[in-house]
Amino acid sequence: MSEEQLIMKILDRKFYHRDTLRVARELLGKKLVRRINGLELSGMIAETEAYCGRADSACHAHRGKTQRNAVMFGKPGHAYVYFTYGMHYMLNLVTEEEENPCAVLIRAILPIDGIAAMEARRKKKGTELTNGPAKLCQALSIDKSLNGWNVTLGSELWVENNKKIPDSKIITTPRIGIDYAKTKDREALWRFILKKDDLEGRPVR
Repeated sequence: MSEEQLIMKILDRKFYHRDTLRVARELLGKKLVRRINGLELSGMIAETEAYCGRADSACHAHRGKTQRNAVMFGKPGHAYVYFTYGMHYMLNLVTEEEENPCAVLIRAILPIDGIAAMEARRKKKGTELTNGPAKLCQALSIDKSLNGWNVTLGSELWVENNKKIPDSKIITTPRIGIDYAKTKDREALWRFILKKDDLEGRPVR
């Protein structure tokens, strides 16, 4: 693929500069790409969660701006990567306008390119390879060095147009692991998953 063709496929800032729930839904089917030392690792996004600013008590930015979450307050189309549980990295993509701290957590991908390299990093194969947010970060070697990375440039980490998934192929559920949040936020159907019959037999979870 030429550089010009790549640029045409990469999701631009306008894609992210929209309502977070819409972005989270439309990221399903898109291709997440990580380039390391000339090798491209990629997978189709199969599960996301939306985190919607200060009004969302499950969102890291709920209590305001900190050194940790500062990227969320910046321009859309940047990676917000954080470290959790003392061992895992999580990849989020910043959405909406500046100072409105919203983002989409990438929870699972279906591997496409560089699978052998992913398996070497994860020491796993099959459905366990990238079926969780920490797992996919380990498989793609995503860490804090990519926090704040501009994913619209087509370098190191980006998202490409791939498949457009109709609403009939998407399941919505409450988000996972947010027991600390208010009831309305715990119950919000802001987790988006490709239906299992569209995953070529490979379950997301």
